[in-house]
Amino acid sequence: MKAAAQSARVVSQRAITGEIARIAAAYQGRGEVQPRLDYPPYRSSLLRHPRSPFVCVDPDEVECWAPCFGNHEVEPRDADLTAGHPGEPIGERIIVTGRLLDATGKPVAAQLVEIWQANAAGRYNHELDQHPAPIDPNFTGAGRCLTGPDGTYRFLTIKPGPYPWRNHQNAWRPAHIHFSVFGTAFTQRLVTQMYFPGDPLFGLDPIYQSIVDPVARQRLIATYDHDLTQPEYATGYRWDIVLAGTRRTWTEPNGDHD
Repeated sequence: MKAAAQSARVVSQRAITGEIARIAAAYQGRGEVQPRLDYPPYRSSLLRHPRSPFVCVDPDEVECWAPCFGNHEVEPRDADLTAGHPGEPIGERIIVTGRLLDATGKPVAAQLVEIWQANAAGRYNHELDQHPAPIDPNFTGAGRCLTGPDGTYRFLTIKPGPYPWRNHQNAWRPAHIHFSVFGTAFTQRLVTQMYFPGDPLFGLDPIYQSIVDPVARQRLIATYDHDLTQPEYATGYRWDIVLAGTRRTWTEPNGDHD
């Protein structure tokens, strides 16, 4: 694995971008709304993607198949990632909100939404992240909430920065926030990523581009909402999460969390 990672890092961004372009040109609009699990520009997907059929199980027969948190365990302050520390976190304050929807567009209430992200400098508060960017002592980068009666979730956080990763030489991930959704209304945990509009790294990123359908990719990008923005305090973004159907929100390829 170490040798494979070292080999991947010597591949240039130009070569990766060329691969992305060739795959996009060959795509015939077949409506692939989920990421390809064996997407060659995403180097580790070639080593880790599933090669056997999935095994269906009855969730009732699996212990701890999906933790469900009661209302008494998820508190309003859990959704404020800027609080709970001696000082203010560094970076642009943002409000991120949206609705959790089923395949028919109906809201799904009382489901757990969790997020985790890098700080404004593009570094995670985790021992495995050794990116030479500063750790913010006032920002841990994790929060959670329960969806309301209308399916709404809402977080106050800091806009994350882009960061390098080891897929290839000079590889950078666009700024993003990881989302996890699970609860009693569905049987499969959904893990996905939300991006920000206008990011110049979109065309260079193999994880984002592993969804080859351009319309489906666009659904990963939040919308700036000036009415949601609070004067002199925080900018606002809206992003809905769809659990099923033709407009289903994508799931992370290979269970990756880059």
